Amino acid sequence: MSSFSTPDHLLYTSTHEWIHLADDFATIGISDFAQDQLSDVVWVELPTIGENFDAGTALATVESVKAAADIYAPFTGVIVAINEDLVDSPEAINQDPYSSWFVKLKVDSENAASDFLSAGEYEDLISG
Repeated sequence: MSSFSTPDHLLYTSTHEWIHLADDFATIGISDFAQDQLSDVVWVELPTIGENFDAGTALATVESVKAAADIYAPFTGVIVAINEDLVDSPEAINQDPYSSWFVKLKVDSENAASDFLSAGEYEDLISG
C-alpha cells in the first residue's frame, strides 16, 4: 500500500494522470505520486479551449524546480474547459492534486479506451 492518496472514484494512467469521467466528459489532472515526484510545481502550460487532441498526445506541460513533464490526453477529444487558476497558482497542484485539475475534455464517443487503472492497480504500479 502506497503512502500516496489515490481516490477510488478516479481512473489512472500509467503516465500518472487521473481521470474523472462523467458522461462524455473527462476531467484530467496528475496524481499525488506525480506531483510528489515533480516536487515544487512552478509553471503550467495549458491548451486553449476548442483545441482537439488525439489520445496519447501531450495536451499540457507542468514544470517544477526539478523537471518538466507532459500531461497526456487519455482520450481523443476537444478541450471544453481549462483550469486557469493553475496559471497564476501552479503550486496548488502540490497542495491538492485532486482538486487541481488541468483540463476538461469532451471525449470522442468513437474512442473508448480500456487501459486505465483502478486506484488499487495504480497503487500497485507506483509501489512496484
